[in-house]
Amino acid sequence: MTALEPNPPSEIENRKSEEVVVSVRGLTKVFKDFWNRPKARAVDSVDFDVRRGEVFGLLGPNGSGKSTTVKLLLGLLYPTKGHIEVFGHSPRHVQTKARIGYLPEESYLYRFLNSRETLDFFGNLFQLGKGERDNRVEQLLEMVGLSQTRMRTVGEFSKGMQRRIGLAQALINDPDLVILDEPTSGLDPIGCREVKDLILALARRGKTVILSSHLLSDVEDVCDRVVIYYGGKIQAMGTLKDLLATPDAIRITTPALPRETMERVLEIIRKDVAGAKVEIDTPTQNLESYFLDVVQKARRAASETSGATSGARVAAYLRAGNDGRPQAEKILERLALPQVAQPVVPPKLPAPVAAAPKVDDKKLEALTKAAEPAPEPGKPRPAAEDKPADLSKADEKLSSLLGKPK
Repeated sequence: MTALEPNPPSEIENRKSEEVVVSVRGLTKVFKDFWNRPKARAVDSVDFDVRRGEVFGLLGPNGSGKSTTVKLLLGLLYPTKGHIEVFGHSPRHVQTKARIGYLPEESYLYRFLNSRETLDFFGNLFQLGKGERDNRVEQLLEMVGLSQTRMRTVGEFSKGMQRRIGLAQALINDPDLVILDEPTSGLDPIGCREVKDLILALARRGKTVILSSHLLSDVEDVCDRVVIYYGGKIQAMGTLKDLLATPDAIRITTPALPRETMERVLEIIRKDVAGAKVEIDTPTQNLESYFLDVVQKARRAASETSGATSGARVAAYLRAGNDGRPQAEKILERLALPQVAQPVVPPKLPAPVAAAPKVDDKKLEALTKAAEPAPEPGKPRPAAEDKPADLSKADEKLSSLLGKPK
């Protein structure tokens, strides 16, 4: 399995639109103390735009202003100064909020609800119909790898499993703008890879993703453009290709060459470059790729687990095209389990009805006689026609059951 590579420029340009989804101008946020004195300038004169279909990264050390910027974009905080527009409206516009999906840095979930009930609750907040809500819940649980733990309460989940269900609730409304604050925090390497694949799938559908993280490897794999914060200010901004390029060095990668060929190549290079500046090494894969390759091989013999599993396909409603039909695109097929043909189970036949037991006439006659009252001393036994009314009716019922004439 190969590592995720940064998006090629052609793919980025094909999916990006000139439509501006988020516009920030002169954004400043100053926190004040009880006496209204300035305490901390969390964000200081920030300007940037985010376009439709773009994965935009917010980078910076802890306390640099990333989470504050996210809360300002969501309308959870008022800016001290500056202007913010989301889909052409204020962040506090109610209809605009319905088009946003948000995964906070900490998963605030009801601990006594299970996975299905949690997603059903958030689906109700967006007034989704029961049929559509149930359909999305099933797809999201399978996508985030929690379909086998749907009946466990969220309070029993590990931090990584809570991040998975938190990601699912952020996508329950099929948002046009997805804001993820440290989405891979607490996830295992497989979960991190799946989240990155999901982000790329959302971008290919034309959705806008704003990713706040301090894990540079995650940002490098998925982001088109980034801003780097420090002290509440933007210190650098641009595409990863422009920011990471090293203009004074060139790397040449070839298949393994014979020794003689290698010596001739080095001799030509050393005519123009000092020998100390020429480095030769063997390309290596990163640890994430190696780890996922080992797990993929071991999974063929793995047993069932009561925890989170590897997610399968991206939810169908998230993969649907403009016409509403799902696209034939399997984003996570490299991590999905191999499909095993299920045996055909024949339909169950109804159990044969047991035949009614035969009636022993002699025993029945003896029971009938035993039910008759004993005659009083000195009186003859009454004839059949002189039987009491209740015994006569009993004889009639028995005769009808046995098919005998009365």
